[in-house]
Amino acid sequence: MLLPVLRAQGATIAEAWERSIVVLAREGLRIRTEYDRPDQQESIDAAMVLVVNSPLEEPRIHLAFPGGLEDLEKYRQEVVAGVHDSWIDPKEGKWTYTYHDRLFNYRLPQTSTKPVNQIALLIEKLSEAPYSRRAQAITWIPFLDPLTDDPPCLQRVWCRIIGAPDTPHLVMHCHWRSRDALRAAFMNLFGLTDLQRMIAQEISQRTGTQVKVGQYVEMIDSYHIYGDSIPELEERFLRMLSTREFYHPERTRSRTMRSDDPTVQEAFRLADEMLKEERRTGRKGIVL
Repeated sequence: MLLPVLRAQGATIAEAWERSIVVLAREGLRIRTEYDRPDQQESIDAAMVLVVNSPLEEPRIHLAFPGGLEDLEKYRQEVVAGVHDSWIDPKEGKWTYTYHDRLFNYRLPQTSTKPVNQIALLIEKLSEAPYSRRAQAITWIPFLDPLTDDPPCLQRVWCRIIGAPDTPHLVMHCHWRSRDALRAAFMNLFGLTDLQRMIAQEISQRTGTQVKVGQYVEMIDSYHIYGDSIPELEERFLRMLSTREFYHPERTRSRTMRSDDPTVQEAFRLADEMLKEERRTGRKGIVL
């Protein structure tokens, strides 16, 4: 028996994610996981290569992702700005990591070694040598992560600049050991492609040459839909595919939305207010 190695490609993050779910549901391996209950269906699993040709192209938002627009913006800020790094405190039973903390503040436990801002080093490397293959950042801490119940799924971010000197594009690759395809992957895509945008912007400012956001690629060892998510897959995701257009200006007829839609922008503004209230009060999950 072989673990399927699947591929999905799309122009936008919404299109690539949608196609990845479709091919996974059709060709994935049925297999049990350590999280399944005996009465649940087996999970659907495969290795996946997911390619987004134009990460910032609209429409960026897929309406089948589980969660609200406010959650999407909070997660974006969690990845690029570290708004929830303060929630990390495994000794108190809180979070063991955030991707922002591992990428921007990587440190070894119980040492005097200063934290490493891997993204800053990545930006510095590509500003000096855009063709370099060494511009990467990792998340895994072998002293900690094998022993925890919630180790990072994202393992490595790799970037390189390609194209002619007058039209450089920043390519980003992300490597994952495990990925909840239905419940987590879209939000990950939204947050990490914004990190890609931020990196391209920083390199542009350093070099004086506009670096555009190029292709985004993910390599995922285990891209899966848990057994208890299969009803959601069938009743929400696949039903939406059969009853709505990929994009239509009328939201109830569309599977996607533009991120610059006024409804989206208002939700993002509200999310920002929620995050400000979280910082002010120290409470998690503020709802306004």
